[in-house]
Amino acid sequence: MSVQSTNRVKGGDLELTEKVVQINRVVKTTKGGRAFSFSALVVVGDGNGVVGHGLGKAKEVQEAITKGIDDAKKNLIRVPVMKGTIPHEQLAKEGAAKVFIRPAAPGTGVIAGGSMRAVLEAAGVHNVLSKSLGSANPHNVVKATYKALSMLREPIAIAKDRNVNLKKVFNG
Repeated sequence: MSVQSTNRVKGGDLELTEKVVQINRVVKTTKGGRAFSFSALVVVGDGNGVVGHGLGKAKEVQEAITKGIDDAKKNLIRVPVMKGTIPHEQLAKEGAAKVFIRPAAPGTGVIAGGSMRAVLEAAGVHNVLSKSLGSANPHNVVKATYKALSMLREPIAIAKDRNVNLKKVFNG
């Protein structure tokens, strides 16, 4: 399932924070010795429902991080955050990594590990219960979390799809 185009956001005028999830050093052995390069997995978000992830590769760490941030800004989506949590449970899979996210009561905090926590905090989710199942590969966990967040829908959109009369629901 691909990311829905309705969730896409242009990152032009947003105040985004960056979080480096993983830096990987790659060594290529050549005739002249060893050649080092770096890859950086980066998550960006405004803390108010917009999040993105990116991968940058370069000969220097700082350059790889900068490329990762630029890539992440191209992959921004809007996440429905309601009262500091998500609207409903969601399960998503990417490669061998599976993630499960569930809404939580105020004061619970972000119950998530490592790379999953970085994505949820960048999105501005303050209370969530989550579990990473299967592979713990940070790349796939970040992608699976991103996919799960992109599949979230607001209750009003679901009600419209079901042809629920919203006036009856809210006015009694």
